[in-house]
Amino acid sequence: MTFLQSLVCTACSAHHDPSKRQTVCTSCGKVLAATYDLETARRHLRRESFDTDRQGMMKYEPLLPILHRENLVSLGEQTTPLLRLDRLGEELGIENLWMKDEGQLPTGSFKSRGLAVAVSKAKELGVTSICIPSAGNAAGAAAAYAAKAGMECWIFIPEDTPAMNIKECAAYGAHIELVQGNISDAAKRMAELKTVHPDWFDVSTLKEPYRLEGKKTMGYELVEQFGWTLPDVILYPTGGGTGLIGMWKAFDEMEKLGWIGRNRPRMVSVQSDGCAPIVKAFETRARTSEFWNNAATCASGLRVPKPFADYLILDVLYKSAGLAVAVPDNRIQDAIKKVAQREGVLLCPEGATAILALEVLARDGTLKPKDRVVIFNTATGLKYPEVLP
Repeated sequence: MTFLQSLVCTACSAHHDPSKRQTVCTSCGKVLAATYDLETARRHLRRESFDTDRQGMMKYEPLLPILHRENLVSLGEQTTPLLRLDRLGEELGIENLWMKDEGQLPTGSFKSRGLAVAVSKAKELGVTSICIPSAGNAAGAAAAYAAKAGMECWIFIPEDTPAMNIKECAAYGAHIELVQGNISDAAKRMAELKTVHPDWFDVSTLKEPYRLEGKKTMGYELVEQFGWTLPDVILYPTGGGTGLIGMWKAFDEMEKLGWIGRNRPRMVSVQSDGCAPIVKAFETRARTSEFWNNAATCASGLRVPKPFADYLILDVLYKSAGLAVAVPDNRIQDAIKKVAQREGVLLCPEGATAILALEVLARDGTLKPKDRVVIFNTATGLKYPEVLP
């Protein structure tokens, strides 16, 4: 079913056994990534075989880490639409402007991808309880997929998280602890309790290897939707950065499979000016970010003061000749309203930051009229009644 080969540390290159429960590298504490026998896969897989009536991320199962199909935990994930934004594109002078709308996944956000695969692999490895700190949508996805798998789920979430996220976790039967502060504080509280709950399996962002594998399917879908070609520019709202890193991983895998060439899109990391550690690091060409004190933004998914995989995010930006852009938090509501009225899509606050960055880059000439540009809306705006204008 899968060409899964090994787990390799993204920092020190140490190899780890994927048949065992793994979180971070035991040698250096950095991010582990799944690797596949792509040479063998290239002989057996054809990209045309994926262009079928079967929809959704699970159709890429040979390139996902689940060994046995009976362990797949799915809520019916479908391929998310790639919507052409004609009116907005005309206004900004961009002829080929597209949005990939992740808000149409089962739990209303792109977090469905990562948690579907993480929970599936956890089930395969015999895990019965998972735990996660979250800024919102990851908590809801973890709770939903854990419920489907019959697992216990322990959620640690800032007390000012959007109410809808908290309510959905409760509805799925998760154990919830509200924490004063941000996601970093939630992670600290979880770590304290985990010492007395050794059965909890940590599915934090990039602190286990398999959420990344679910997120990389955004890259596979996007390339397939473009007829096995790549766009010129991708604007991506960046909190923990798993999606950005995952898409880059997907592009590398597809090149080794012979499905695409060596060209890559320019990757643009978008953050709020209330929490922009990646932007600050990028501006000084740093390899890692500094902790962002007093992080504050209405885009709760972007309130990540220091991404655990900051070195991987920045590496993608540098390799792709990309950019990192911080946008005014006080203009997010205006962007939501504009896109709703011009294109009929209700953005989440994080997706709205990508629109604001798009405007900046279109007006300063960074984006060219003929560029094929894709922005990501990472969740449905319906989950954010407090933010809607």
